[in-house]
Amino acid sequence: MYELDKLVFKLFIFWYGCGVVLVGFDLLPPFLEWANAFFLILCGVLAGFYFIRTFGKPIGYSISILIFTLSMAAESLGVHYGWIFGQYNYSGDFGFKVVDVPIGIGFAWVMVVAVTHVLSIELLKKMNHSLLKWMTYSIVGALIAVLIDLIIDPVAYLVKGYWGWEGTSFYYEVPMQNFTGWFFVSLLFHLLLYPVFVRNKIASREAFIFWKHRMAALFGMVMGMFIFLGLLDQLWLAVTITGLPTYLLLYAYRKSVKTFELSSEEKVIV
Repeated sequence: MYELDKLVFKLFIFWYGCGVVLVGFDLLPPFLEWANAFFLILCGVLAGFYFIRTFGKPIGYSISILIFTLSMAAESLGVHYGWIFGQYNYSGDFGFKVVDVPIGIGFAWVMVVAVTHVLSIELLKKMNHSLLKWMTYSIVGALIAVLIDLIIDPVAYLVKGYWGWEGTSFYYEVPMQNFTGWFFVSLLFHLLLYPVFVRNKIASREAFIFWKHRMAALFGMVMGMFIFLGLLDQLWLAVTITGLPTYLLLYAYRKSVKTFELSSEEKVIV
């Protein structure tokens, strides 16, 4: 098994545990403000490992770079012109910026696409490969991405002030354009990713299974952290509409793995 993979994931677990406590209880000192950006970058790095171990280095790196580049471009259009996601701006908490968008956001998008891809492809694995499955997979993946944003945005905007909106809505003052933007951007990424996944021959089944399960775990940890922060700040609507679907998605993923996939070889590394 790849020792670097395990080391990077252990580093994330450590950083995640510290972050939940420090950010959750407002204990993060000013000299550690860069930790927010590092957390997002780590999430993207983990997703990059998944793509590389799944598709091989040339395609895996290409997918990660494409998602990073296109998402940064989409975010920049929002920041400068109010297109796609609506009009908003980022605070300085996420570190170095390119075209007024923190690079951590691009890494976060790589993570979002990876975890939603894993969940969607697993939930639909009984369907035969067809145009219908391609479309269904893409829509399901995009909807899961919107679910992620339904808890991230209220916490990051209202509670932590990581960015500011120049619009309003009934949902914690986050413009609805943001969620439609998340849906269509995610939909595009999944539409592009599915044919590559179907045609790809996995180089290392062991590494692929290792990272596939950890992408599901990453989804659960990120959602769990923001739901926890939402609970602390009494964002009851956001917690209610995201908590149960998150549990059901993880339950369905685990059940699918147990039913259709776990061989004796895979049980060793789960």
